[in-house]
Amino acid sequence: MLIDFFLHLKNAKLPVSIKEYLMLVEALEKQVIGPSVDDFYVLSRATLVKDERNFDKFDKAFGAYFKGVQAIQGIDLDLPLDWLKRKLQREFTAEEKAAIEAFGGLDKLMERLRELLEEQKGRHEGGNKWIGTNGTSPFGNGGFNPEGIRVGGPSAGNRTAVKVWEQRAYRDYDDEVELGTRNIKVALRRLRKFAREGAAEELDLDDTIASTARNAGYLDIKLVPERHNTIKVLMLLDVGGTMDDHIKRTEELFSAAKTEFKHLEFYYFHNCVYDFVWKNNRRRHAERFPTWDILRKYNADYRLIFVGDATMSPYEILQPGGSVEYNNEEPGAVWLRRLVERFPKFAWLNPEPEGVWEYRQSTAVIKQIMQNRMYGLTVQGLERAMRELSK
Repeated sequence: MLIDFFLHLKNAKLPVSIKEYLMLVEALEKQVIGPSVDDFYVLSRATLVKDERNFDKFDKAFGAYFKGVQAIQGIDLDLPLDWLKRKLQREFTAEEKAAIEAFGGLDKLMERLRELLEEQKGRHEGGNKWIGTNGTSPFGNGGFNPEGIRVGGPSAGNRTAVKVWEQRAYRDYDDEVELGTRNIKVALRRLRKFAREGAAEELDLDDTIASTARNAGYLDIKLVPERHNTIKVLMLLDVGGTMDDHIKRTEELFSAAKTEFKHLEFYYFHNCVYDFVWKNNRRRHAERFPTWDILRKYNADYRLIFVGDATMSPYEILQPGGSVEYNNEEPGAVWLRRLVERFPKFAWLNPEPEGVWEYRQSTAVIKQIMQNRMYGLTVQGLERAMRELSK
């Protein structure tokens, strides 16, 4: 089985070698892990993958080989798992949805959730009060409510949750993805600004010819420093949730940016920027970078590019504690304003179609904070954004 697994990784274009494979075999012979697929995943990735940029490719190959591997479990709410499993997806008519009223704000939702966690004694499905499935209660999953807290289970696709009570795993964007088009790279090149820096190592043909002619035909070679792109870019990328619909285009942009900009720094956030960001999505809870450090570390000459769909609850932008994942002390809007004040040349790239922006309150709020510098993640949108950043 291990040989087939090794060949499977090779076919997935992962740079694994015989030496690393033998190391994995030796570790298994010494029984350093138990008989668990999860343990084998950790061990095989640690021994076979030597570059973090290949983690995403490894995860895809591993998941394809070991079909049926369970996902990461959610945060323990002391609720039995069968309480949160829905049997069938319930469909709501437009009339039913219109008749359901919002609970009345984030603070009331959180207070009511605490009460239910103390009161609830059994599983509920299809109701309008308890934590359950397929109902109109603001708590649970699989149903519908204009303003609720999703507890366990997958999203029903309504995207109306103001908080999500689960441990979610996001994956890094692949910076080596094969681009479907070169147009993205061409658009990004509008932002490049070249200067000659460093040691003189590149032949200056025109000056060499002129100098040789002035030297009575004796060769006089002239060298100049190599031209480098001096533009510095700080990219903040929204990841997870609704951004899963836009992974392909975002990876294409990320890969192109890594190619075009020598001075590129990037960090991840989810939905809105708060008091910390991260570099690696699998270690986002252990390795956080305070946003204050980002503001202090990078000079104001960096071009700041946000990439996100700006689709979220308005609470996540405007209210303390509005984040879907934790209780942020300051609203996201405060951090966004600090960033755009620190980096005067900024833009927001939105992969959502521009035609839907006006129907989403959160998009309108962020667009206003961005001083209308929001552009679609299209070739035309990129060209407009690059023109703005190059001013």
